[in-house]
Amino acid sequence: MSTSEQQRTLDHLVDTARYPLSEPESPGARAVVDRARRELLDVGCTVLPDFIRPSLREILRQDCAAIAPRAHYDVETVNVYNTAADPSLPADHPGHMSFDRGNAFVPRDRIPDEALVSRLYSHELFKDFLARCFELERLHELADPLSGLVVNVVAPGMEHPWHFDTNEFTVSMLTQEARTGGVFEYCPGIRSARDEHFDDVRDVLTGRGERLVRRLRLRPGDLQLFMGRYSLHRVSPVRGDTARHSAIFAYSERPGVIGSVSRTRQLFGRVLPEHLEAEGRAVRGDRLLD
Repeated sequence: MSTSEQQRTLDHLVDTARYPLSEPESPGARAVVDRARRELLDVGCTVLPDFIRPSLREILRQDCAAIAPRAHYDVETVNVYNTAADPSLPADHPGHMSFDRGNAFVPRDRIPDEALVSRLYSHELFKDFLARCFELERLHELADPLSGLVVNVVAPGMEHPWHFDTNEFTVSMLTQEARTGGVFEYCPGIRSARDEHFDDVRDVLTGRGERLVRRLRLRPGDLQLFMGRYSLHRVSPVRGDTARHSAIFAYSERPGVIGSVSRTRQLFGRVLPEHLEAEGRAVRGDRLLD
């Protein structure tokens, strides 16, 4: 795609008057990036309202609603670390507390290239903008053919329970609101790369840590940047008759990142040759439980 074609695509999708992605040195762009950096530093999360043009909200919703039935559904019992039971942990350790994970994922290879979220995910100016917000030199799309871009589906009666992300940062966009419930809740910076803060995590899981929990009201088309590696978070149970849909844009600071076989099979119910070939080559960036 030529530079002019990319710009036309961006102008069509994004409110570029409010978010001038193609003019990174303009006062407007600097103000947006400065606010994002400040909020990410302070509370580990920032939201850019109406990032997608409001006139495209219904198309955005329809795109993801049409592919939601392609999601891999499998209710699993998990802990917040997505690890197997470890009998060596103390009896009151949060790793022993389990929840039913009822959300489902549509993998990238089942999301059409013409979908709005696909066009945005691969857009160079969008990736450059995100890198500036996260204060990174560059972001790369995941080489993973399934988990680079996904649509997260939380059906009525289901939830995405408390968990930590394996990636340090997350980019997502709500595409369809639940009628009731489906609220994004998070505990900013509840752990660090050097300290798991198991006592605080346990307090949240047992309902004694309300002081640590923030709730965020998201609207379709809002762009959310989030430090999910260090912030415990969940989507509360969805009620009513409308599922909650969101697009998750996955990037990495380094090229060639592919998910593990076990995690990929857990999320999508299958693996591809790329996952088998990459197994064992992953390099961890910290020593957290997961």
